[in-house]
Amino acid sequence: MSQSFYEQSAVDIQGNAVSMSDYKGKVVLVVNTASECGFTHQYKPLEHLYQLYKDQGFVVLGFPCNQFGGQEKGDEATISQFCELNFGVSFPLFSKVDVNGTEAAPLYKFLKSSAKGLLGSESIKWNFTKFLINKDGKVLKRYSPTIKPENLMTEIETLLK
Repeated sequence: MSQSFYEQSAVDIQGNAVSMSDYKGKVVLVVNTASECGFTHQYKPLEHLYQLYKDQGFVVLGFPCNQFGGQEKGDEATISQFCELNFGVSFPLFSKVDVNGTEAAPLYKFLKSSAKGLLGSESIKWNFTKFLINKDGKVLKRYSPTIKPENLMTEIETLLK
């Protein structure tokens, strides 16, 4: 398995291959998302964080996932339209991925091994789990879905300095 965030890649919501090295030198927040989840309202504060800090070198990367309660049933076009129309999402969205199991996206295998969850578990428990990566590509921390995006502002500001 690759040892660096920047060695990872993913497919964006338009079907284009994207290297995480495109985000070198930025503070990155990676989030697995879903359109029909109790945490879906977090799209709005995630977009707010992105707008607030993007010019300082911050980016949110959204990865739709249908593994938790079937809460992301739509195809990529439907997901993109939903996020834009309902929450004004302009941060990068990626194609739907699995975050757990044998079909988990390599990026998520890397993130989970870099920042384990509760009691050292690598498994992601629900939608809107967040991973914070510093400007050097080091995965610093995993946040549970219950942690509100706005509660990360101080940490993001510190990393942007």
